[in-house]
Amino acid sequence: MIIFDLACPLGHRFEGWFHSREDFDSQLERRLINCPHCASLEVRRVPSNVHLSRQAATPAPVETADSEAAVVDLRAGVLNAFRQLTEMLLARCEDVGENFAEEARRIHYVEAPERSIRGVATSEEYESLVEEGIEVFRIGRLKPGDLH
Repeated sequence: MIIFDLACPLGHRFEGWFHSREDFDSQLERRLINCPHCASLEVRRVPSNVHLSRQAATPAPVETADSEAAVVDLRAGVLNAFRQLTEMLLARCEDVGENFAEEARRIHYVEAPERSIRGVATSEEYESLVEEGIEVFRIGRLKPGDLH
């Protein structure tokens, strides 16, 4: 899954989620992507406002007349997007608790039904899964309502 920042000629910005760059290009060519604000079919990719890195704890300032307000708005938007994404993941992933590593292997080796799971793994279990080529990512322990 790839997420692109998009905009229309009126300057409305929005996100688009696609399976691949080719999927985006195909949908754009077939005029299947439109602005959710004004329905314009003239959509283009734009640079992302937010770049997260381990070194950068605060967002880069946005060039506006009121730069401080823009940074605050940007932080609020990022936090809101993170809340929404986290709630979506929590709602759509089965919690397998302490059995995460074992269940991830069973799914990877087609010994259990394919599905999205979440749970707890030690650092050693996580590293072992990665070494086996099992796609996993680590986030802090979250429960519904943690981000409100």
